[in-house]
Amino acid sequence: MGSQSTDLLEPPSPGARRTIPLREITLPHECPPPVRMYVLARAPYFAGLSEDALAGIDARMRTRAFAAGEHIYHAGAPADALYVVAEGRVKLSQVTADGTQTVTDVLVPGELFGAMGALGEPYHLQSASALVGSCALRIDQQQFRQVLTEQPQVALRVLDDVAARLARAQTDIGGQATQTVSQRVARALLRLADKLGEDRGREGIMLEVPLSRADLAGLARSTPESVSRVMSRWKKEGLVHTGRRWTAVLDRERLEREADPLD
Repeated sequence: MGSQSTDLLEPPSPGARRTIPLREITLPHECPPPVRMYVLARAPYFAGLSEDALAGIDARMRTRAFAAGEHIYHAGAPADALYVVAEGRVKLSQVTADGTQTVTDVLVPGELFGAMGALGEPYHLQSASALVGSCALRIDQQQFRQVLTEQPQVALRVLDDVAARLARAQTDIGGQATQTVSQRVARALLRLADKLGEDRGREGIMLEVPLSRADLAGLARSTPESVSRVMSRWKKEGLVHTGRRWTAVLDRERLEREADPLD
């Protein structure tokens, strides 16, 4: 498999818009220690921990590389581990009532995913797979329990995260009834722009990820037909531009107004 070479991830300079360069890896691959420590320090559960504490967590992690399209786990499988994206991109997906598999999120280095019975999720509700060649760190349930015992602040963050997930689930249910398709699509694109976007000036904010209309519909909690109509209109109006494996946000301010028309 070919690879796209970039430098190792570096912290953004103060005041700079936070972007994550795409680093597609070549298999076989082992994430080097500096990369593992850097992404662990950025992971929401572990941010702010000392280097010694991060090193102890890293020692409990197992590293695995995945080829583009390779599954990390399937929906319905027993959930017994958490993962951290170290390099590449990971997509989460689920199957809709009509049997269509749609993307629900795209994860970048430093983001956590997976589930555990100890956290109230005995089975994976979504599937996870590598969107491009990727590397992930894995910690099993028993090892994670030891981390929670040794690092009380991590345990508190886990509790806060579980509560936030429940609140988001309720918000999503309400949002589907009150928000328009345009609002939901705009918010999905803005989230992707913040996580994956590369600002190319007049060319817009480039999202170099292979997302189909069905994938974007999953992110926006809508249908591919409705999303296609919205994207076609925005393309004519100069808000976005699309290609086979990329999407460009050409006018972020107008897209933000579409997301929150009352602001």
